[in-house]
Parts: sequence; structure tokens; C-alpha cells
Amino acid sequence: MYIEDILAFFFSPTIWLFILVFVVLRYSIKFVPHNRTYIIERFGKFKGVQEAGLNFLIPFIDSVSADRSLKEQAVDVPSQSAITKDNISLTVDGVLYFRVLDPYKATYGVDDYVFAVTQLAQTTMRSELGKMELDKTFEERDLLNTNIVAAINQASSAWGVQVLRYEIKDIVPPQSVMQAMEAQMKAERVKRAQILESEGDRQSAINRAEGEKASVVLAAEAEKDEQVLRAEGEAKALVAVADAQAKALVMVGEAADTPAGQKAVQLELATKAIHAKEMIAKESSLILLPDGASDAASVVAQAMAIIQKISNSPPDPASVSKPPSATESYVPPDAPGPRLPR
Repeated sequence: MYIEDILAFFFSPTIWLFILVFVVLRYSIKFVPHNRTYIIERFGKFKGVQEAGLNFLIPFIDSVSADRSLKEQAVDVPSQSAITKDNISLTVDGVLYFRVLDPYKATYGVDDYVFAVTQLAQTTMRSELGKMELDKTFEERDLLNTNIVAAINQASSAWGVQVLRYEIKDIVPPQSVMQAMEAQMKAERVKRAQILESEGDRQSAINRAEGEKASVVLAAEAEKDEQVLRAEGEAKALVAVADAQAKALVMVGEAADTPAGQKAVQLELATKAIHAKEMIAKESSLILLPDGASDAASVVAQAMAIIQKISNSPPDPASVSKPPSATESYVPPDAPGPRLPR
């Protein structure tokens, strides 16, 4: 009885109807994720493209033939050998970034669009490297990437794929070229070091010369200032001496007007005359003197006569500028003139 109930339950129309509804719903309702598309075929023929969201299919008639992602994809491009324009063999690899624009073309236009785009990137990269020299491949890497992307997009337009960018990861030249490049870079570094050293020496010499020049200029200015100050001091000293002499002469003149002053002048003249005769006696062994010349009173009388003559008559410019000779300055003892009392 229990087994019969179980069999009756499984073979009841309600159970089979429930199973049929479940299968229909399972294969007829499709939820497509965001940034993805489903390629739908009906009896093996393209039916349409289902985009993100809720979609319905006819069970056992419609089927999903392909699931295409619309996101940007990154694919490693395997390393390969390429020859540059100057016949240098390089090993190059890179990364390719692309996305699917047309799922229909990506499904029916090419068997495997990822493999096709990767192979196209390799061949295009070899072609572009063959147009450039070795130095340009390092200097113009951005231009090389742009040319590769443009060439791939032109060839892959029938596949419904757009290449966004291509990035070269490594460019490896042969070992001999690497050694030559290292030697060249070392020579360049040595050259730059020598240039910098010579520039430093030149600047140091310039600074030293400018310092010496400034030192000489300062020394010359100091010497000039010293000479100016010395000259001004000497001029002031001469002026002071002249002023003192003028004041002394004034004082002597004022004192000479008095009887005591005249006696003092007579005594000073007599002293100077005696001193002058002593000096002449030292320089010459023979001296001719008039009578009475040894008498101090006669010498003083002669001096007073000269003073009296000068005070009574204005001085002659010629006689002032020209010193008197020995004959003109000699006054004989018998010459007329005032006599001093003994």
C-alpha cells in the first residue's frame, strides 16, 4: 500500500506538470550580467543579442551560443624577436588593452578574437620596429605604441574589437649591444664629469681673479686716501708753521721797536755774525778780515747799519730775490754809519 502511494505520487499529472513548468522556466528565463552580452541562436542560426537584464528564451529552440564581455581586457603579448632598421636584433614583449564593440562580429567574424588580436599585435610590432633605428626605439616608445594601436585597429575592424592601447614592457638588445651602450654611457658620464670639473675650475679662477682685482682696487683706494690725508696733513702743517713764523715775525717786529728789543736784536746779530765767522774759519784755513773786524762792537755796528738802511728804504725786488754777494755784504769798518756806544 505504501509503495503504491509513492508510485501514484510520482506518476501523477500534477508532479509532471510541476517538473515541466520548472524546466521551462529554467531554460526560458536568462539574467544577463552587466557589461556582458549573450549571442542567441535558434536552430543553429543567429537569432539576436541579449544585453544586460532579464531576457526570455524558447526552451529547446533558442540557445546561448556565446557569452561576450564588453569590459576592457588586458592580454600579455609574448616576447618575440624583431630587427630594427639598423639591423639590430631585439627581444620585445608588451601588453595589449582592448574591448569588444560588436559581439556579433567578435563571434562570427573570427574564430578566437583574443588570439587573433595578439598575433596581429606581434606582427605589427615587428613591422613598426623595422622602420626605426635602435636609438629611436628607446626615445620614441610612445610614438611606437601609437603606431601599433593604429595599425591593429585598422586590421581588426572586421572582428568587432577595438584596441585601446599597447604598452611595450621590455626592449632587450643583444649582449654585445648592451656592452657597447654601457661603454658609451660611461664615456658620456666621464665627459660630463670632466666638463663640470673644468667649469668649476674656470669659475674658481674667475672668482679668484675677481677677488684679487677687488683687493688691488681696495688697496689702491686705501693708498690714495692715505696720500690725500698725508698731503692734507702736510698742508695744514705748512700753514701752521707759516702762521707761527708770521706771528713770530710780528712779535719780533713789535719787540724791535722798544729799546730793550733793539738791544736784543743787536745781541742776536752779533751772536750770528760770530757764529758765521767760526763756520768760515772751520771750512777755510785763510781768512781776510778788515781792521777792527774782530771787535764785536764793530760787527754789531755794521749789522745795525744794514738794518737802518733797510728800514729807511723800500726793498728792491731784485735785491730780495737775489742774495747779496760777499763784496756787497761786506761793510768796511771805516764806513760811515751809526756807531754803538762802547
